[in-house]
Amino acid sequence: MKRLLMAATLIAALCAVAMHADSRAETGSDAGARELIRLLNLRVLPKESGYLGVIGRSAQMVSIDARSLAVQRQNYYMLTRDRPMNYLHRLVPDDTHILIEGGPVDYFIFSSRWPRREGDSGDGPRRGPAPRGRGAGRLLALRLRDGASYALMANTLSPEFTPDRVQIGAGAAWVKRYTGAAPWASAQVLRELIGPNWIAK
Repeated sequence: MKRLLMAATLIAALCAVAMHADSRAETGSDAGARELIRLLNLRVLPKESGYLGVIGRSAQMVSIDARSLAVQRQNYYMLTRDRPMNYLHRLVPDDTHILIEGGPVDYFIFSSRWPRREGDSGDGPRRGPAPRGRGAGRLLALRLRDGASYALMANTLSPEFTPDRVQIGAGAAWVKRYTGAAPWASAQVLRELIGPNWIAK
């Protein structure tokens, strides 16, 4: 039953965007991105960057570490040409993204053993879920690919997000650890993924 309720919430959110898609001029353009930001009432997400809009929060609750949390929260999340990065962060809850429109987006996922970069192709009317392995304790960053105007996603956080259960940024030790660990993992790229959230230690 819980899964059906969660699925229904996401489907309703996706339908809301689809209903307005035909009325929006220049879909896939910078003007289309601005219209989506207005339509969905998206706001700049501090530190991580990009644009965020809360869709809803499940009524069902779960007890974790002696606190009551909603089983799930759903958001719109958007990267644009002016804010193409979702900077490096680590979430305690599972974080699943579904690309609704635009893209492609690269996902940079850092496990305890190796980093990997996976792409969401952005092809076709249904883009589907983002690569696996995001959230739940892994460091993650997203980057809109060059040439794309925007990427609008829905994301679910299970259980819900709370500000004390996220780590944002990294420092010199992290950059040193992963430099050269993959063909794309230069010190410059890793530093770009951290962005303004440099942790000096």
